[in-house]
Amino acid sequence: MNPLAQILRRRIDAEGPLTVAEYMTAVLRHPEYGYYVRKDPFGTDGDSVTAPEISQMFGELIGLWCAVTWRQLGSPSPVALVELSAGRGTLMAGALRALEMALDFLECADVHFVKASPVLRRRQREALSGHTVTWHYGVEDIPDGAVMLVANEFLDALAIRQLVRRDDAWHERLIAWEDDGFRFLLDPAASPLAVLFPDALSEGDPNGEIAEVSPAVLGLARAISSRIARDGGAALFIDYGHTESALGEPLQAVRDYALAGVLADPGSADLTAHVDFGAFARAEGNAAVHGPVVQGAFLECLGIGERSRKLMETASPHLCEAVAMAHRRLTDPAEMGQLF
Repeated sequence: MNPLAQILRRRIDAEGPLTVAEYMTAVLRHPEYGYYVRKDPFGTDGDSVTAPEISQMFGELIGLWCAVTWRQLGSPSPVALVELSAGRGTLMAGALRALEMALDFLECADVHFVKASPVLRRRQREALSGHTVTWHYGVEDIPDGAVMLVANEFLDALAIRQLVRRDDAWHERLIAWEDDGFRFLLDPAASPLAVLFPDALSEGDPNGEIAEVSPAVLGLARAISSRIARDGGAALFIDYGHTESALGEPLQAVRDYALAGVLADPGSADLTAHVDFGAFARAEGNAAVHGPVVQGAFLECLGIGERSRKLMETASPHLCEAVAMAHRRLTDPAEMGQLF
């Protein structure tokens, strides 16, 4: 049993079963043994790869989206250019490189990162060594004023709660310690969190089905939409998920680019959940909502086809093949183009 598993077992013995959100938060963010605290999850030595790591085109196009949208909003100045989580800083590095074509935006933008692990913060400093960057622990710490905010694969790592339909009521799924292992069980009392579900989830015969809700995601949506309504700006969220609230259990653990047991060896694998963009949009009551649209169509509209052709004009045959593969992986419906 690893150290984090021992800590969680003692917590359960003292306080009772954990919610899935409590377990997920500890697994990912425990100050000593949390997955995001102790390792870089990306790249060849990590457990997954994100779009900015696949190709420079992704960050470049997002940067130009920021500049164009900022101009459409009347070019407010100053403006906070914010990335949530930010990974290794690869997306922002690409965005800032492309924004050298939009100096009017770049000259009045201050770069901010929110919620970086100590390991990733070091990588971000390296990636953006020529730029001034301010780090924050929460969106509430970003200075007042207009904001252009980007979050790629951020929402999927926010903690979720799971409810199971049983006897015409929704009961919360909890995690206990039984028979030398972590096990799921149900809270016998009906959960008040069910009020966050649309009525359609209870239609038909959903007994035994699992539904997920993330108060953390909904709270973030409300906070950012209120910020935009007050100070101006825009926010772009890119993640894998579904357009409408649906039944199912998308919570998963990923280790070495493969699925692993959610309750096995806590802290050794990344825990993520498919984002409920329907619930996210409903929570954003103070700002206009556009989309969701699939990543492939979005990037094609931003000009990824033209950008890939431009890169291949002066590239070697080997690099031309790599650019073409990256384009396909980011946009093809069978790759990342439809799921995100």
